[in-house]
Amino acid sequence: MRHTSLVSVYISLLIALLCQLFPWVGQGIIFRPDFMLVVILYWLLRAPNLCNVGTAWFAGLLVDLATGSLLGQHALSFSIAAFIALSYQRRLVLFNTWQLTAYVAAILTIERVLILLLKLFEGNENPGWHYFWPIITGLLLWQFMIMMFGGLTRPKTN
Repeated sequence: MRHTSLVSVYISLLIALLCQLFPWVGQGIIFRPDFMLVVILYWLLRAPNLCNVGTAWFAGLLVDLATGSLLGQHALSFSIAAFIALSYQRRLVLFNTWQLTAYVAAILTIERVLILLLKLFEGNENPGWHYFWPIITGLLLWQFMIMMFGGLTRPKTN
């Protein structure tokens, strides 16, 4: 594993925020992954000393402010997803690629369900099954993050 710097973490979070704010139209809005959450999950699992639950809460608050959604909804869901991700962080080096992808899929699903519950409590309509498409595109973004920044497995010994 390569050494991780705080600058690379914050630059990737800034790029994720810009991708989150990109004006998606048509079917793109349905398939848009939650860029901030995927990047935060990657850095939580890769470098928990540089990215923590507080970073996830602050990033969720930025997403709430930037998108005009209910204040605190993304902050709450990002914080809970970060807590779940960090609770098994030490054991993840023993996971293979498929197990790690299933773990990330479970965290993305939990986050989407939390946001859905908060939206329903707010008084919005049930959006239907297309609401869960960002989980699939988030997993594709997760694989892209692993290709760009490296995997989460322990280094191989010779």
